[in-house]
Amino acid sequence: MNLPALVRRSLWDVVPRDQRDTPQGLRRRQWVTAGFLVLGAAALAISLRIEPGSIWFYPASTLLAFVWIVGAFASGRLHLGRIADLEEPQTFERPVVPPFLLGAAMVALFVVGALLVRGLAFLQPLEDQIRNVLAIADNGSLPILVVITALNGIAEELFFRGAAYAAIPRHPVVWTTVAYTVATLATGNVMLSFAAVLLGAVAGLQRRASGGILAPIITHLTWSISMLFLLPAIFG
Repeated sequence: MNLPALVRRSLWDVVPRDQRDTPQGLRRRQWVTAGFLVLGAAALAISLRIEPGSIWFYPASTLLAFVWIVGAFASGRLHLGRIADLEEPQTFERPVVPPFLLGAAMVALFVVGALLVRGLAFLQPLEDQIRNVLAIADNGSLPILVVITALNGIAEELFFRGAAYAAIPRHPVVWTTVAYTVATLATGNVMLSFAAVLLGAVAGLQRRASGGILAPIITHLTWSISMLFLLPAIFG
């Protein structure tokens, strides 16, 4: 497999398309996106400040996903996206395997980072931040947590790489990453915010290259569900 070519077509080579909104449609999308961004940030802050083991965590997390999904579809048309075929660059296909491989690469990067955080005493405050998030998993039903993690991953990509990306006419990769990070900062957790920067940048580049939300969704799900299982094993 030609890895440089795979990375290039996944993150850099922009496929031809015309997805422009009318001026009126763009303004409407911008207003809808801004309103739901505020609602989503508030719901996210509430869901992650609920005490571990509380029965309210599940409905709060579901509400958060509902806010992102409704905001995404209310903003306007969304697209799945395409990337160039590795063997035939003049043909295009739905991105499936490349975003999965990118997600796996991000998992490996975060696992290395987690091992460093656990092994270095001066990084104890960061380990405490990670354990605060893991406390929710330790006190919850794992099957339900997997479903909620997947639902929120899909919802976040629908909103940030779908609605928000289309609402920003200039430098959307940068600004959607900033918006995603700022929304995550509402949780008060530094490690989640750091993850949001890296994940947001990769997903934004995928959205830019493919013109759609499918690649960011696959990468996000690969990363988030893997970390749900791996982080407890590292910090357990």
